[in-house]
Amino acid sequence: MNKSLIPLVLALVLASGVFLGYKLQERRQGNPNIYSNTTIHSKLENILQLIDAKYVDTVNVQQLYDEAITDILGKLDPHSTYLPPIESQQEAEIMTGNFEGIGIEFMISKDTIQVVVPIAGGPSEQVGLSAGDKILKINDTLVAGVKITNEDVMKKLKGVKGTKVKVTILKRNNKIIDYTITRNKIPIYSVDAAFMLDAKTGFIKINRFSQTTYNEFAEKLDMLLGKGMKNLVIDLRGNGGGFLDQAVKITDELLDGKKLIVYTEGRNSPKMVQNAGKIGNFESGNLAILIDEGSASASEILSGAIQDWDRGTIIGRRSFGKGLVQEEIPFKDGSAVRLTVAKYYTPSGRSIQKDYSHGIESYYMETSNRYAKDTTTKIEQKPKQVYHTKVKNREVFGGGGITPDILVPLDTSMFNPLVLEILYNSVMNEFVYNYYQSNKANFKFKDIVDFDKNFNISNEFYQSFLQYAYKNGVSSKNSIYAEKSKSYLELRLKAFLAKQQFQNDGFYYVMSKDDKMIEKALKTVEK
Repeated sequence: MNKSLIPLVLALVLASGVFLGYKLQERRQGNPNIYSNTTIHSKLENILQLIDAKYVDTVNVQQLYDEAITDILGKLDPHSTYLPPIESQQEAEIMTGNFEGIGIEFMISKDTIQVVVPIAGGPSEQVGLSAGDKILKINDTLVAGVKITNEDVMKKLKGVKGTKVKVTILKRNNKIIDYTITRNKIPIYSVDAAFMLDAKTGFIKINRFSQTTYNEFAEKLDMLLGKGMKNLVIDLRGNGGGFLDQAVKITDELLDGKKLIVYTEGRNSPKMVQNAGKIGNFESGNLAILIDEGSASASEILSGAIQDWDRGTIIGRRSFGKGLVQEEIPFKDGSAVRLTVAKYYTPSGRSIQKDYSHGIESYYMETSNRYAKDTTTKIEQKPKQVYHTKVKNREVFGGGGITPDILVPLDTSMFNPLVLEILYNSVMNEFVYNYYQSNKANFKFKDIVDFDKNFNISNEFYQSFLQYAYKNGVSSKNSIYAEKSKSYLELRLKAFLAKQQFQNDGFYYVMSKDDKMIEKALKTVEK
């Protein structure tokens, strides 16, 4: 479908076109009832009917309709948006915290679907699938060597709970076995990791705020308290937000009394106040929250309330700056509109929403443009955006995200062509996965601390990885950066190996050993 049609449709809908007006006037004279309804809705319907009936080329009218709606909402603000049925379903699965399928993590390597790990307790684990299995067929359709995509795999394996799917598996002993798997609900976790950084300090990584996030967080918090945790680091880096109520509940675990957490207000939305109320499980221990330019919305509500009440220290880089609240309105066809209905404000009264008056492209480019500025420890802020915290009367800033109390600049020293190519081609994950499957018997570490202390990446291992990378899409011309990048790449290799045995906790534990924000957080909470 030619996208050049969209401006034409919008122009006709939003401003009465002279040519269309003239033709419709002629039609009304011949038939006084045709197109007599002149509401915006009817105009859009009528125009699309005209295009479908009379336009010179074949067009996808539904796609035209969807793109016209998307463009209309795009005139409002950057976060009012239209979700077609498929996207709406995918978003719902992520935010409700589960989907229905067979329960595996997979990757496509050399045009073959490989099982990375069956999800514990899921349908695939129950029938006997294991890490390293290769999927040759799905419902008797060949899926190996046919350039299948991740999206295609998910479409074939996901389905309604109770339905069955047949998969033909090549096992590691070269036996081919058919399995019939009954689909079931599969949990999608929003807490990536939770472990002790040291004897007193716990760490919780939250990747989004879904319907299950508070329950996940509360469970991990209890687990860490049971291990003697006195200090807590919450990692919200890259967390783009989600459900406001989940952020409020987590904040309530950290604030005492009935302190104000957030309030929202809009032109047609009355002021709504959210206060702490329950006795939280971590109201007095030392607290640090990590944020960066990818932390938005609900992440900013949590970090903003903690900062405004001087409850903990915010560490990292300035957050995204999304202070708009969306209401999702579903339609019968499975699509939905997310419409901005209010703004939210932190306890000090600041809106952290950044300016979007220069258009959507400029709005999103602002974040990437910060990288050139966020390389020093100096925090720059417009004086007119100054607010004050509720307890210590410290200056805090609004109008463009949450500005951290301690700025940790972005480390770009390892962003060289070799590292970027390796990350882009995903060769590290493939190499580590294959290595682990071939050497599984040697990995007999009792826990992640034991692994981190006693396993090291040898030079032979590193060189083997580089040779694998050069054979699988990484240019050997970039080998000039191999020595400079060695410590960084070795740490990531070790982290991916830790993930194979200890899941996400293993990965983040190893990576924490060279994380400048976590290093700063440990020094802060131990004071």
